[in-house]
Amino acid sequence: MNSPVSDILKQLITFDKTIVKPVYIQVAQQVINAIQRGYLEKGSKLPGTRVISELLNIHRNTAVAIYDELASQGWVDIVANKGTFVLIPEVSDTKIKASTQQIHQAYTYPKVAGFPFEQSFNLASTTEETSATYAISDGKPDLRLHPVYQFSRWYSAAMKRKPLINKWNRTSALIPSVFSTQLCNYLNATRGFHIKPNNLVNTRSTEMSLYIVSRLLIKQDDLVLVGQLSNYAANMIFQQAGATIRTIPVDSEGLDIDYIKKHFVKGSIRCVYVCANRDYPTTVTLSAKRRLQLLQLAKMHGFAIIEDDYDYDFQYDGSAMLPMASADVSGMVIYLGKLGQSLFPSFHTGFVVAPENLISEAKNYLQLLDKQGDLIQEQMLAELISEGEIYRLKKKNIVTYKQRRDRLCHYLGSYFEDVITWETPSGGLAIWLRFVVSISLVKLAEEAEKLDLFLPKTILYQDKNTCAIRFGFGHLNEEELEIVIRKLKSAYTKVINL
Repeated sequence: MNSPVSDILKQLITFDKTIVKPVYIQVAQQVINAIQRGYLEKGSKLPGTRVISELLNIHRNTAVAIYDELASQGWVDIVANKGTFVLIPEVSDTKIKASTQQIHQAYTYPKVAGFPFEQSFNLASTTEETSATYAISDGKPDLRLHPVYQFSRWYSAAMKRKPLINKWNRTSALIPSVFSTQLCNYLNATRGFHIKPNNLVNTRSTEMSLYIVSRLLIKQDDLVLVGQLSNYAANMIFQQAGATIRTIPVDSEGLDIDYIKKHFVKGSIRCVYVCANRDYPTTVTLSAKRRLQLLQLAKMHGFAIIEDDYDYDFQYDGSAMLPMASADVSGMVIYLGKLGQSLFPSFHTGFVVAPENLISEAKNYLQLLDKQGDLIQEQMLAELISEGEIYRLKKKNIVTYKQRRDRLCHYLGSYFEDVITWETPSGGLAIWLRFVVSISLVKLAEEAEKLDLFLPKTILYQDKNTCAIRFGFGHLNEEELEIVIRKLKSAYTKVINL
């Protein structure tokens, strides 16, 4: 006859071998549940591994793994030559006694800090929530194109690499990591650089890169020049660092360098922030002539250039212009980029390319912010670069995004002829749409949301001279693009008829 404990386990435990969760975890969780509910009392002896394997029709190694899992969590005590006995972990639930008359408040967490601290408007979140089915972004990739199954295998393989633990325990940074070396090789091959690992630091994102650079570069009231319609996230970072921001006109050739020469004297500028490949938000490319002018002016006036090349990988027509940093011989350019934009966001990595002394300080700063890093991600990305997978995925996705750009332009011509003007960008995941006759973009967004289409405020640009939308198309397939354009046209019609 089976023991009472065996009968209880046979009645309570079920598992499914077809799901991802291992059988030993499924069974262990159900045993824990039985202990918590009082079906298995403290001190009860559990069946041996041979008995439990026969009882549940599982391999004996699986039974051993079940008991090891329970023991590791403190639910059983495995005594050699005697058996496995149920424990109930001691849980301390003693409350801290209140030192004031308001005893009930000691057991709820306060909503307001009891001490002063600096609140910053610059750091206010721009995230908006919506229940709409469709949304326009400012130019994000389509996560559905991410090769999930391939990456699950690559990530799993990276975790199993034996040298991984040694990398985590490494105390010396004298030898560059494999990832830094591979990333340098990739940038040298694709962006015209001639850099070594000591010219490079990788971060979690472009925003983290810019934050670190701004902390190293900017002091209170330092003057930072940005485009007239600039990246709001970058501006928030600069303002938080204490910078004074001035805007510079942007025309068909990009940032107006002559304007800087005429209106600012030597020594007054700390840095110029520019998206050279495609201006944010207008998508205009800084011309070769102005790149040279800006480099010369930076050397003459002694200011830094922060070159944010946020979408270099998405080039459809011809070749992308090489970064200014690749032609910088005077150490005036700090280059910000991102690797893996064709991948799921968890696998993106930002990086900074700059002179060695600045990178050294940036790495010191990064140690404070993100000492742990993500060695598994770095291991995997290093292998994907080495095997050519990063380049292959990028080229594959570029074909898809180019088709979406062309289809969007077709729909704009069909639904918004003589209403909106735009120039087809040579790359990137967004188009700059300008309304011929100015309308209220806030009302347009309100009417669009009624039609199940969300237009976040961060893509709307309106002042006395501008009425435009930065229309991000990368995350929408061709069928969704037509639906979105139809809804946008319906919203537009309602606004002009109000």
